[in-house]
Amino acid sequence: MGKRILIIEDEVDLAELIASRLRSEGFVVDICGDGKSGVERCFTTEPDLVILDLMLPELDGLEVCRQIQQHRRTPVVMVTAKDDESDVLIGLGVGADDYITKPFSPRELAARVHAVLRRTGEQQAKRDVFENGDVRLDKSSRTASKQGELVHLTATEFDLALTLMTANGAVLSREQLLHQVWDYRDGSGARTVDSHVRAVRSKLGDDLIRTVHGVGYAVRTAIASTTEQSTA
Repeated sequence: MGKRILIIEDEVDLAELIASRLRSEGFVVDICGDGKSGVERCFTTEPDLVILDLMLPELDGLEVCRQIQQHRRTPVVMVTAKDDESDVLIGLGVGADDYITKPFSPRELAARVHAVLRRTGEQQAKRDVFENGDVRLDKSSRTASKQGELVHLTATEFDLALTLMTANGAVLSREQLLHQVWDYRDGSGARTVDSHVRAVRSKLGDDLIRTVHGVGYAVRTAIASTTEQSTA
């Protein structure tokens, strides 16, 4: 199956035109007509890329982009009717990877989609090692270390630590962690998250994960990521 694209666009004819072009190139395409349902669909389907209109009902494109990136790093191509540099810079600042100004051809947008997926795919392939202070996680070998000493983590503890570290300091709710680490689709199991956070803290340090009361958990600082070659 091809990569999944989510189009969040309130102009129905334009959304269908874009979807038709992308489907002809092998993509699986979903469409949402407002910002709120777009965020919800992004959380449930976890698309490979989002095409996001800047001007939307319910939630505007900037807020949608913020919420999407807090949940999970997702490539975004922002669509705007404004050719104002400040709008473009704000869009890129909240996590958009590229932008395109209306009017545009579906062919041009499809080319942008391919380029962003190729670029972000190459970047993701390089992100094998994640560091936060004296804690280091190696995604490829699934090993953890603290101050250079290997630390044994269970598979779930490693996935939890990696999920928090790759969130770049963003706060993740217990529900988000249950979905991303355990693949639970409802909010039950909050105590499971709490107990695993305690276990990770006991092994990697109490100060690695901070509790944001009433919200969830986050790592203490944004991560540094590198490649095996650069850390050798």
